[in-house]
Amino acid sequence: MGDANQGPPVPYMERTRNYYRALGYEKDYMWAHHDDVPFARPPKSLRDMTVALITTAGPPDLSNRDVGNRKHVWSGEVAAPPLSFDTDLAWDKEATHTDDRETFLPIDAMGKLVADGTVAALSPRFHGAPTDYSHRKTCEHDAPQILRRLREDRVDAALLTAL
Repeated sequence: MGDANQGPPVPYMERTRNYYRALGYEKDYMWAHHDDVPFARPPKSLRDMTVALITTAGPPDLSNRDVGNRKHVWSGEVAAPPLSFDTDLAWDKEATHTDDRETFLPIDAMGKLVADGTVAALSPRFHGAPTDYSHRKTCEHDAPQILRRLREDRVDAALLTAL
């Protein structure tokens, strides 16, 4: 349940289905589904891990788009994150906003977890995953790029937050 002051949680999946139906689509939007979950139990404690942040917020400068003018995987320095991000995305603007960077890129919160010993370290880079509504493009193009960058950063785990 949501906070009494803020109301119940926003039913995004139901709203998305209704939105596509209202646009005239006969088939409901299909969310990604994996019979074999591509995650693994961590081999060590979080207090011994370096963690990376991944966000679906877009970079502030969209001039560097790849083939087909779609948004691209990007990375930024945790020490100097952008003050703003691309917010040219659809979301429920009545239920949330993008004014608080910590809601979709929790650098300060992770810093506190590092300081108190809950997490060993935060990766020096964070990474951006484009919100392309294609499961195939995400799996075949974007996810391998992000995995390569995570391996370059020698991280043990990643936290994905969505805009």
